[in-house]
Amino acid sequence: MGILNLTPDSFYAASRVGPQTDHSDLLHRAEAMLQAGAAILDLGGYSSRPGAEHISEEEEKHRLLPALEAVRRAFPAAFISVDTFRSGVAAAAVAAGADMLNDISGGELDADMFATAGRLQVPYVLMHMRGTPQTMATLTDYPAGLVPELVRYYRDKLAALRAAGVTDVILDPGFGFAKNADQNHELLARLRELRLFGLPILAGLSRKAMLYRPLGLTPEAALPGTITVNTLALLNGVSLLRVHDVPEAVQTIRLVSQTYSSTSP
Repeated sequence: MGILNLTPDSFYAASRVGPQTDHSDLLHRAEAMLQAGAAILDLGGYSSRPGAEHISEEEEKHRLLPALEAVRRAFPAAFISVDTFRSGVAAAAVAAGADMLNDISGGELDADMFATAGRLQVPYVLMHMRGTPQTMATLTDYPAGLVPELVRYYRDKLAALRAAGVTDVILDPGFGFAKNADQNHELLARLRELRLFGLPILAGLSRKAMLYRPLGLTPEAALPGTITVNTLALLNGVSLLRVHDVPEAVQTIRLVSQTYSSTSP
């Protein structure tokens, strides 16, 4: 899954696609990702980095929908995901050509999201997060343990999604969302435990702080670390990688797949 940030403040500056009337930069990046082997393009108009600026639904649509329509026109066969927690944005995006919803809040920030996803009948990425992007960094206390919390969260959310008619679900444990550095690394080591639900797992680890801060680096220098943790994620049962750097991720997937093709992961 290749990341296309239609935002001015996403944490990795090189991933930001500035507003353009002709969307030439966006389309160039989308084409490069598809040619490199991206299975999904993930477009988002709301930055979810810790402490990100909150924007209105109207502003999110203004950033997202014209860009989405441009990508759909240019690449009619592409599979497009939309990164939003708002049901109104989700509905407008699917009407404009999106194929999948990627909700960082797991329905927590919009009570209508599950019903909307059920009505739209598109795949839904269910991520774990507490609070909002503005508050999540303060909500990292898990008295019963992080992984047990995720298991309980997914059990309850999946029941609610099924009741809403959503049947095609991908789990995202939400690296960096309401989790500190130690918790992120614990989660990486224990990802296999989330396979008990029998659903695909997505990992969004690309260039995140859990990689570069312990090494005294910046997001710009975190590609080697990203490749390393993506490899670990694949070995622990992840089915989908959400990344800024598609060629490197595709190489990682192919090499891990080739090495372990004769055994079950």
